[in-house]
Amino acid sequence: DGNRWLGYLASWATVPYMDYYDWTKPSQSKPYPDVNMYPNLSIEVDIAKQRVYIKNGSTNLYTMYASTGIDNSTPRGHFAIQTERGYSFYNANEGMGARYWTSFLDHGVYLFHSVPTDANGNYIVSQAKMLGKQPGSHGCVRLTIPDAQWINAHIKVGTPVYIY
Repeated sequence: DGNRWLGYLASWATVPYMDYYDWTKPSQSKPYPDVNMYPNLSIEVDIAKQRVYIKNGSTNLYTMYASTGIDNSTPRGHFAIQTERGYSFYNANEGMGARYWTSFLDHGVYLFHSVPTDANGNYIVSQAKMLGKQPGSHGCVRLTIPDAQWINAHIKVGTPVYIY
C-alpha cells in the first residue's frame, strides 16, 4: 500500500512454507474412524483427485492423500481387501519398497501402502512429495505412513474397494 512499513512479525508466529503434504502425519487432524461402528464401510480411490475416501455408505468418514499409478496403471473398478498384508517389502526391479502394505487385487500385486522406501528402508522424499498431487506409483495406491499403517491394522478382509 505505497511502501509503508506496517509493523513486525514475531518469528514464533510463522511456519515454513511446504509445497507438499506432510507424508509423515495422518492426512486429517481428526481421529481415524472406528471401523467396528460402521457396517457399510468401503474405500473409494479417486484417481483424478489423488484421494482415498473411507466411507460408510454414502457418508465420507475420512479423506486421505494418495499417489496412484503413472500412465493409468492403477486398475479401475470394484475390488475388495484381500488377506495378504504385511509390514514391509522391497522390489529390486523397481528399486523401491514400502511399509504397511494391504492387498486389494491379485493377492499381493496391487496394494495400499506407505510412500516408497529405498533398499535401506529409508523413505524416498522426492517420491513422497508427490502424495496428493500426482501419480507416482507402478499401480499401487501410496498413502502417508500413518494412513497406510491404519488401513493395514484396521481395515477388514472383504471391505469393498472402488477405484475410479
